[in-house]
Amino acid sequence: MTDETVLITGCSSGIGRATARHFAAEGWTVYATARDEDDIADLDCQTDTLDVTSGADIDRVVDRIVEENGYLECLVNNAGYGQYGPLEDVPTDELHRQFDVNVYGPHRLVRSVLPHMRERGEGTIVNVSSVAGRVVTPGGGAYSASKFALEAMSDALRGELEPFGVNVVLVEPGPVETGFRDRVESELETGLEHRPAYEWLYDLIEDASLFAGEAPFTVPPEDVASVIHNAACVSDPKARYPVGRAARYLLYTRFLPDGMRDLVYRLVRRLV
Repeated sequence: MTDETVLITGCSSGIGRATARHFAAEGWTVYATARDEDDIADLDCQTDTLDVTSGADIDRVVDRIVEENGYLECLVNNAGYGQYGPLEDVPTDELHRQFDVNVYGPHRLVRSVLPHMRERGEGTIVNVSSVAGRVVTPGGGAYSASKFALEAMSDALRGELEPFGVNVVLVEPGPVETGFRDRVESELETGLEHRPAYEWLYDLIEDASLFAGEAPFTVPPEDVASVIHNAACVSDPKARYPVGRAARYLLYTRFLPDGMRDLVYRLVRRLV
């Protein structure tokens, strides 16, 4: 058992819900949050409403945790979603919304918790990224751009916070058995212009097995939760934790020449 406290965002389903349960089972005091608190009422945790695009929400929840517990040991920035589609079809306001949740949200939370962690001289920030934060494919520009940005911020924070005893960790899952595919399909159906020129790309996104729960090498959200918990518990965590065989294999493609990756994309387009 432990007296440590963790704040987790995006706990209504998938990785966030599994992470809240895993930390609670390990004896942590867990503050599980979501945009709608009713979605997490069944969790055996402290719960609260938190929209990561609202600075007022974030400050209220962090103030509550500090008032009730005196400190916050770990922040898990998990809330996020994927805006897919050809970039020409993604309106700028939709790209801004993608960054507001996936990039500005974690930044708001980091700024809110850091004064407390620095004062205590310890703490861990776990940013849930994705293999898409290091490898981008056609149709994934908006989502990957947000995760690339999260990775860059995390790398900067790791160096900035090392003197204060605060760790910064990136967790990079590959395909996970969650409702991510449903959210991708929802985002494709609203707000995009769907130019006929990109019909092949929409077909590819719809059919991509990486978004399907039955995809090969797909991991359950509990596996990601276990990695997040382990990263929060060690005194000297690694900078990055890929999760699942697919994530590790896909990350190897970063070392291919750009021309070779482009050739693969051309071959895929012809097959579609």
